[in-house]
Amino acid sequence: MLCENPRRRTGLTTLFHEFVGHALRQFPEVSWVVFAGPEQGWEIADPRVEVVRMFPANDRLWARLWADHFRVGPEARRRGADALLTVGFVPVRAPLPVVMHVFTLHHRRGAAANVGRLRSFYRGRALRAGLRRAALVIANSEWTAGHLREESPGLESRLLVSYEGLAHAQFRPEAAADERALLQLELGLPPQYLLWISNFYAYKQAGRLIAAYARLDPALRAKFPLVMSGGEWQGGRAQAEQEARQLGVGDDVRFIGWVDDRWLAARYRQARAYVLPSAEETFGKTVTEAMACGCPCVLNAIPVLGEVAAGAALTVDFADPATAAASLAALCRDDALAARLRAAGLRRAADFSYEKLTNERIGRIRALLEGAGS
Repeated sequence: MLCENPRRRTGLTTLFHEFVGHALRQFPEVSWVVFAGPEQGWEIADPRVEVVRMFPANDRLWARLWADHFRVGPEARRRGADALLTVGFVPVRAPLPVVMHVFTLHHRRGAAANVGRLRSFYRGRALRAGLRRAALVIANSEWTAGHLREESPGLESRLLVSYEGLAHAQFRPEAAADERALLQLELGLPPQYLLWISNFYAYKQAGRLIAAYARLDPALRAKFPLVMSGGEWQGGRAQAEQEARQLGVGDDVRFIGWVDDRWLAARYRQARAYVLPSAEETFGKTVTEAMACGCPCVLNAIPVLGEVAAGAALTVDFADPATAAASLAALCRDDALAARLRAAGLRRAADFSYEKLTNERIGRIRALLEGAGS
């Protein structure tokens, strides 16, 4: 959790809570030392979880990087840890085995990923060094693993491919009788809509979705407004709002900002479709969430999203707005198509769980430690 900015939630927030929570139930002999920034939310209270708040989080980037590389490893060892779990790097000072998760490859796209030249350089250098030094590397898809194998040809014996988890108790198709009315009352959502959920990162390609949506028949747009929910990132939301106005669909595209997670599953369930035009992912967690809620998906035709959906979604090249618009229109008009995608998505979503993720990752880490005689 040390890498998280306490003022901007990402998928890591959910992952670490779910991972630790399930591990406490599935592996009662395993305890945790969690490094969270002074203001970072941590919701699990358990005698086997020690929360350390003495180091800064991502809102103090340079201080956090110093802590990451020189202070956290020795401190974890001092507190009795047998392994250190990180995301995307191995500390310079690592007096214990390091298990490195890889959830982003944005350094490959440089400026196009809108993460900044210096961040891109650091991420690429840290990842390559980590691939050489990590005791175990965890990739969240076969697509990601393929790129890691290219970066480090001798990696295979230290590589685990483990799909992201899914909280089925939260993401399920059954809705409360008044759910749609509550969404209209609390969030101002229309009765029917197309849904986009993400922080406004450049690689999520909000503009390409808006360009495709603008090609829909006006009557169809009026029936199915586009709801865009997510946090600002380097002017991405302002740019998307401007593009919607310039294309004449400003009244049909609703920007509702970041919404509390308690409304997340409901937004999927009541949407006509979830649309993800992203240029790059290493997995696609929102796709599994949407499918588990019975929400049909329209996805950009990139290999990793095809891997995750496994034929249970429409895939289209959002670089071609006319073709993307045709897919959106077909799903809006064709109830039978929507029903087929809903059923296929529910079947595919059943393949993902945090129980499976926890068994795979903790099991491999324990085997690693036992093999090292820890």
